[in-house]
Amino acid sequence: MGLLCISSGVLAAEVDADAALALAKKNDCTKCHAVDKTKKGPSYKKVAAKYKGKMAEGEEKILKNITTGPKVKLEDGSEEEHKIIDSKDPKAIKNLIDWILAQ
Repeated sequence: MGLLCISSGVLAAEVDADAALALAKKNDCTKCHAVDKTKKGPSYKKVAAKYKGKMAEGEEKILKNITTGPKVKLEDGSEEEHKIIDSKDPKAIKNLIDWILAQ
């Protein structure tokens, strides 16, 4: 059963939260992001809220940020290049994106 969660009326694929958090920690994502509080970057809950009802746009934006390292605006208004995720596994990357958007 690949589809279990219903969020905001949208059917979402099951997410392996432990694997997503492990990948985020391994790549120092938690240095700038937290699930529910703003750090250097927005919280994952803030990111999920921004893309609520716009999942495809959110997936595309997060994928771009974590795989190409564009300049991003930080919470204090400064800019820096986003860190590129160290993973070649598309399923692990998709799981991380889905986990972020499920917050």
